[in-house]
Amino acid sequence: MPAEITVLCAVSGPAEPDVVLTLGEPGSRVSVTRRCGDLAELLAASAAGAGSVAVVSADLPGLDREAVGRLHAAGTRVVALADDGPVERVEALGVEAVVHGPADPRFLDAVRDTAPIDDPLATSEIDLTGLAGRGGDHEQGSVVAVWGPVGAPGRTTTAVELAAELAGLGGAAGRRRRRRGAAGGPVPEPTLLVDADTYGSCVAARLGLLDDAPGLAAAARAAGQGTLDLPTLARHAPVVEGRLRVLAGITRASRWPELPSSALEVVLERARALARWTVVDCGPLLEVDEMLMYDTHAPQRNAATLAALQAADVVVVVGAADPVGIQRLVRALEDLGEAPVPVSGRQVVVANRLRSAAVGSDPARAVGQALARYGGVEDVHVVPDDGPALDAAVLAGRTLAEQAPSSAARRAFAGLAARVREPATRSAAPVG
Repeated sequence: MPAEITVLCAVSGPAEPDVVLTLGEPGSRVSVTRRCGDLAELLAASAAGAGSVAVVSADLPGLDREAVGRLHAAGTRVVALADDGPVERVEALGVEAVVHGPADPRFLDAVRDTAPIDDPLATSEIDLTGLAGRGGDHEQGSVVAVWGPVGAPGRTTTAVELAAELAGLGGAAGRRRRRRGAAGGPVPEPTLLVDADTYGSCVAARLGLLDDAPGLAAAARAAGQGTLDLPTLARHAPVVEGRLRVLAGITRASRWPELPSSALEVVLERARALARWTVVDCGPLLEVDEMLMYDTHAPQRNAATLAALQAADVVVVVGAADPVGIQRLVRALEDLGEAPVPVSGRQVVVANRLRSAAVGSDPARAVGQALARYGGVEDVHVVPDDGPALDAAVLAGRTLAEQAPSSAARRAFAGLAARVREPATRSAAPVG
């Protein structure tokens, strides 16, 4: 006989008694183990293992994607009760089912079907639904995470210049590439540059944009509330030049709690439909803050970086091409292999600001040998130091492709874009 399903009830308003009575009907195989007065009580009961399914009001104060994610982390599935109206916003919170109340004929079935299956050989309907969404006719874009160790190795510069190359910027040369298309080189593709550095976001300043735009924080807030659609994301990520959009980062480092991983996952998933390439400028640290605490749930300072690395199809690891930078890069590659989230994207290692004054004659060979010996990196992409060109680009608030298209560093970043594109041999047309 199937085991009884334990339910946590967090329903507000006059419908709450009817919900409890319906769940407790004889033969329903459902037992209400806790009637929760608010979201805090629901989360506490879920964390204590008091229920396998939570039945909640869609308008429960504080219910957002982060709260649903915490319920899922505790092993509790969620059924939401919505009024007779659009349910897209409620579904976007990540709940397993949406019904219209206890009178809905699907109500009990939704609770029973949502409950976790104990049989390890069984396949849930949720898993099948997730698989069914893959491999459709509409091609999804790719996410590129630009990450590297502490010490300012050039993560933001690499992210900005890589995004510019993928978007096909570059003055007259860029316009010629747009006209020629594939016959004259890579086709410029819609690209979104996301500033997800929670320690020192500076993409807006680097490109001469206003840094008081809501940007990523507003998109994450909409994702948490289940209202982030493509028009909303596009509104927060304006086009700055050609095919390049920018989603600006938080204006102060103290605002990092506004970027939870549950919301960033949605932002990056929506970004795949908005742009062919989403380039994310990440912070340097990978530690999970709450692991340092005892028996508590807390926001994670590095959640944005971890979410980007987990979602990335390609991870560009940037290190400085000097003795200290190489040592940090080797350690960073070890840390990346032990990250608290799965990082399955293809890795491209970049040695930035290469110069003979720091590593001796034949610097590219010296850096390559050091990384091969100590980091097991057989193929490293080097970017030469080109201070005057980069200084001029920063002063003008422009990319190298626009300010100094013939500089050695710009040519190296163009080569990096080609390496990022390499495995992206897809039959479908690019997004956009």
